[in-house]
Amino acid sequence: MVICGQDVLLDILTRYLERHPSGISALRHNVGSFKGLMALYQGKAHMSAVHLWAGERDLYNIPYVRRLLPGIPTLIVHLAQRMQGFYVARGNPKGIQSWEDLTRPDLRFINREKGCGTRVLLDEQIRRLGLDSRQINGYEEEEFSHFAVASTVARGEADVGLGNEKTSMQVREIDFVPLQKERYELVMKKEDINKPYFQAVLEILQSPEFKKELQGLGDYDLTDTGKIVADV
Repeated sequence: MVICGQDVLLDILTRYLERHPSGISALRHNVGSFKGLMALYQGKAHMSAVHLWAGERDLYNIPYVRRLLPGIPTLIVHLAQRMQGFYVARGNPKGIQSWEDLTRPDLRFINREKGCGTRVLLDEQIRRLGLDSRQINGYEEEEFSHFAVASTVARGEADVGLGNEKTSMQVREIDFVPLQKERYELVMKKEDINKPYFQAVLEILQSPEFKKELQGLGDYDLTDTGKIVADV
């Protein structure tokens, strides 16, 4: 079974699947939200984790699932809520606090790759606020993970980057400026609901043992973990 997504939460899920009585062998494909949904659409993956914000409706994931998986009934299972925000140098010496600050000429930004949920969040905020991406110094410079962005800021090669709070706790010499809580969710084809791997995933996500392990990592709101939150 192939699960697409980039959060360590999915590594823990695949480990639990391998220990499950069903004996399910699971592989995590480390790609962003758009590529994950395309893999699901093309039959190259069984599940895809997504965090795609639609700014005009202030809604996560459902609009994108409808557009990118046309004609395919799907279920969305909630994984966790995470905080997204800015990675800045320790002490935030340049006082970076808002999306609008990214257009300041004295700042160097490091971006994420097109198609990942973090990049979608940035571009949606740029559109919503009427900002000009051409005024963001470093907008065209891309990294491919939260850790890579945080490390770039920690090394002083950029003043600010965007990513999740959990990563900021694991990289020295940076601070975190919280901006927006996001919904991280798992998309599956509805036709697979009775298959052993689907039922095993739901069982694991809803188990106290799984949630307890995630709580130890920090930066996860697990209130609705394991709930089917949308039938798309």
